Amino acid sequence: MKVILLHEVPGLGQPGEVKEVAAGYARNYLLPRQLVTPASAAALATLNDRVAAAKRRVEKLDAEHASLAERLSNVTLTFAVRVGQGDRLYGSVTTQDIANALREQEGITIDRRSIALKEPLRALGSFEAPVRVSAAHEAKVKVNIISSGQTAPAATETPEPVEE
Repeated sequence: MKVILLHEVPGLGQPGEVKEVAAGYARNYLLPRQLVTPASAAALATLNDRVAAAKRRVEKLDAEHASLAERLSNVTLTFAVRVGQGDRLYGSVTTQDIANALREQEGITIDRRSIALKEPLRALGSFEAPVRVSAAHEAKVKVNIISSGQTAPAATETPEPVEE
């Protein structure tokens, strides 16, 4: 008996596959548990329509991801941060900061976990932050970190107490 799998059946196959099974196995086990449906002409036509629709959805989503990756590759974010002596940053620029800047400046909403920085940025300069748009698409956002011009005053040494 030919059946169309509606759910994954271990040892038989994945949803959407058409399989030939014993009539008793289909009648006594698969059909009562609604794991399969008989492979009639109408069911096969419906299956083909669903497969085509799913393929179109995947292609559309892939095109959107490619477009977003291209758009992200052209983005340059600039962060003006406070620095101290030796151009050391107070704090750092994190994935959350980059995600917030993308949302505010470019209108692109990206989850901070999709930004793959090995560690937060803690120095002045230009960096590339990899952004994983999907499994197949990754973009690199350019991040410039500049001084805000407000350097912190140098730490003053406290004089040692004079013994009298």
